[in-house]
Amino acid sequence: MRYPTISLFSGAMGLDLGLESAGLEIKVAQDFDKWCEKTAIANNKNFVFGDIKRLINEDPSCSFLLKKADVKADEVFAVVGGPPCQAFSTAGKRESLGDPRGSLFMEFAHVIKTIRPRFFVMENVKGLTSASIVKPPKGKKKSEYTEDEMPGSAFKVVKQTLENLGYKIVYGVLDAAHFGVPQFRERLIILGSRDNEDIYLPVPTHFQRHQDPTYRWRTLGEAIRDIEDEPGICGSFSKDRVEILKHVPMGGNWRSLPIELQVKAMGGAYKSGGGKTGFFRRLDYNQPSPTLLTSPVQKATLLCHPTKDRPLSVREYARIQQFPDNWSIEGSADDIYRQIGNAVPTGLGKAIGQVLLSVAEGSATVQTKRLRGTSVHRSLNEVGATREFKVVEA
Repeated sequence: MRYPTISLFSGAMGLDLGLESAGLEIKVAQDFDKWCEKTAIANNKNFVFGDIKRLINEDPSCSFLLKKADVKADEVFAVVGGPPCQAFSTAGKRESLGDPRGSLFMEFAHVIKTIRPRFFVMENVKGLTSASIVKPPKGKKKSEYTEDEMPGSAFKVVKQTLENLGYKIVYGVLDAAHFGVPQFRERLIILGSRDNEDIYLPVPTHFQRHQDPTYRWRTLGEAIRDIEDEPGICGSFSKDRVEILKHVPMGGNWRSLPIELQVKAMGGAYKSGGGKTGFFRRLDYNQPSPTLLTSPVQKATLLCHPTKDRPLSVREYARIQQFPDNWSIEGSADDIYRQIGNAVPTGLGKAIGQVLLSVAEGSATVQTKRLRGTSVHRSLNEVGATREFKVVEA
């Protein structure tokens, strides 16, 4: 059976590859990034290039997607994508984006409203769940916040907009490490069902501790050991940073240094607040990787190889995100790091695709359904998972 799917804001197509490995068929992908277009073309993928706002303004019926995909609206199984919401990210200085109704999220909602797929998948940063529409003035008491200044007010708009389309939705923050990805990476996942089907979020398959090694977290070492001696394209650290990193053990960071080196390494940041765990961080073969960002060489989010005095290479980045070795990613080193760092790991995409197929085919078991909600949270604690897993059903 065919499951024609339309992908928006596709990037390097990590989510798409995961969905395809589950059995969905990505008929067309879309993005405004020229290097993402080149990546898609290099891998023989059907692609629509352009600003989604402009494309929809010129063709509100979304026929530009349907024609390119060679499908009719009533044949579309799912619309998937992650409308950019960088202002919600917790990775940097967080600012309010303003009303989501003025963002690219509304174009994503327009495509769903127009095409009416059986399902939709929206992924985004974890910070969206607690972001406000308007950033409160510094020093203002929470009891005096307006409705738009309240934490979560932006997500309230997102949730209400999707529900108003007539879709039943479930949402939650999922950590990719729980789905066989060698990386801690939390993403907000929202699934929608047009026909009020009993949709649910993926149930974790991998755990910190498990009696069967098959179901344990995948580690950085498992992902990169066989390619680390031939890294290929790779960023570099300054000579001064390399000299300091030589004193950091595997799994350590600046706090692992002698006091006199800590002060030298951190400079003015030494006495500042915050965890600062990303400074002079050397990774651990025996753990999943920290979340990959768009560059491994930035001072506060540095990703140093476990034993070599260099950043993770682009090949290692791709392995951690589970791109196939033969997947071509186009551009300069910076362009490639950015595309991979912005991607959804294919293992998480596959788990999401498997949920859609299990619902569509009526194969979701009673046992699987019982693991939803708080029972999932309890089951993770019982097997020793230390990273929180939450499911919310609307």
